[in-house]
Amino acid sequence: MKMSVKKLAVSAMLVALAVSLSSFAIPIGASKCFPIQHLANVVAGVFLGPGYGVAMAFCTSLIRNLMGTGSLLAFPGSMIGALICGLAYRYSGKLMLAYAGEVFGTGIVGGILCYPVATMVMGKEAAIFAYVMPFLMSTLCGTVIAAFLIGVLCKSGAFKYMKHLLDTDIQPSKAVGK
Repeated sequence: MKMSVKKLAVSAMLVALAVSLSSFAIPIGASKCFPIQHLANVVAGVFLGPGYGVAMAFCTSLIRNLMGTGSLLAFPGSMIGALICGLAYRYSGKLMLAYAGEVFGTGIVGGILCYPVATMVMGKEAAIFAYVMPFLMSTLCGTVIAAFLIGVLCKSGAFKYMKHLLDTDIQPSKAVGK
């Protein structure tokens, strides 16, 4: 993967946003939804691609764990969601498939992958599907917010402009410094 300074900077801003707003929660029934990580996953998957999305999700989870504001369960959920979202958008170019990728990746696959992390690493007793519903509710909230934000960007023309800025690498001229 070729590194892009622009994409790296946007990834870092998304990490900062997700970490700083990780205490924002929406109560839904007996559960709390933390939608900002999923919003960041969708934005990263669509604008930056799967590699940067996974790296952003990993860094966010790592920092939150180091700060004591997250758990080890954040790793499989967020990283799988960002990966599937980014791959779905890269290969289809369709926003709806990117949104579905985030929900499926985090809610279903990530929720199931939390089982071995919870039981083997964290020593918790849980059913294999115990994390699917809470993860689904959280990712649905974040994905809806992201879809609204991206919809506004599309209608204003900013989506196309931002994609163009992030997808083009401006090469320095050979004449610079001569």
